[in-house]
Amino acid sequence: PVTRGDLSDSSQQDGTLGHLGERKINAGTAGVLTWVAAGGTVVERDGRLYEVEGRPVRLMYGAEPMYRTLKTGDKGKDVRRLEENLAALGYVGFDVDEEYTAKTAAAVKRWQKSHDLKQTGTVGPDLIAFAGSAVRVKEAGAAPGDRIAPGGPVLTVTGSERVVRFRIPVAEAGSAKAGTRVTVRLPDGTALPGKVSAVGRTASAGDDPQDRTPKISVTVSFDQPEKVQGIDQSPVTVDLTGETRRDVLTVPVNALLALPGGGFGVQVVENGTARDVEVKLGMFGQGRVEVTGEGLREGMKVGVPSA
Repeated sequence: PVTRGDLSDSSQQDGTLGHLGERKINAGTAGVLTWVAAGGTVVERDGRLYEVEGRPVRLMYGAEPMYRTLKTGDKGKDVRRLEENLAALGYVGFDVDEEYTAKTAAAVKRWQKSHDLKQTGTVGPDLIAFAGSAVRVKEAGAAPGDRIAPGGPVLTVTGSERVVRFRIPVAEAGSAKAGTRVTVRLPDGTALPGKVSAVGRTASAGDDPQDRTPKISVTVSFDQPEKVQGIDQSPVTVDLTGETRRDVLTVPVNALLALPGGGFGVQVVENGTARDVEVKLGMFGQGRVEVTGEGLREGMKVGVPSA
């Protein structure tokens, strides 16, 4: 029937605990791999990612890959990224800009000396790799003893921040907008607050052949990620706070009809006869949808389309 009352798009979803983002770190030089960071390791700025013939390749923060060897006279955004990292590590004495000067080279030499490297004043993919922030090693693509070549996979990494991912039916997507407050219940019973940080733009059916409902992917970030405990890929429950519409008319979602001329309607059944009434849709929630339409009133019976 058509009912009047409060409609909430709050819902509960099953999610999976994981880490933000995933990317490959490929070899920047050729040789025999002699060491690689273990799965689960968090690597921060200037930390070791892997070693080739005893020489470490270290992490620096930057959005684009390290693609060339930088030297005095070079210019570009990659120069700025390198200089920003050097300054953050305390190797200063130069202007942070897009020009690799003799002062930049001097700072690089000090950095090289601190790691017992040959002090060349140049730096390339054989010494550093860029990632946007600290990374967590998911798995190694090669093992010590393997011979690697530039561009070959060495590590798969993610961001170090813990997140939750879940998929939600398109009909319920209104309850999972960016910024929506959530409560995540971890396997140990801990409840932690967070918010929806990303919502997928395309819908697709899930892997379950018994449920081909179109769904979109949603990512949740925690207010206090340092408090998150749990094994990667652990199942969690996400309570979406959503919003509430007061004193509105609603019908079951499966009562909606697609009208020939476009739009939606419901089939109203009165005195043994049925007629289609065009409706405008509002918020979805709890299997119902807010509707407005000419002549609709509380208590009317509506038909449900046959499968």
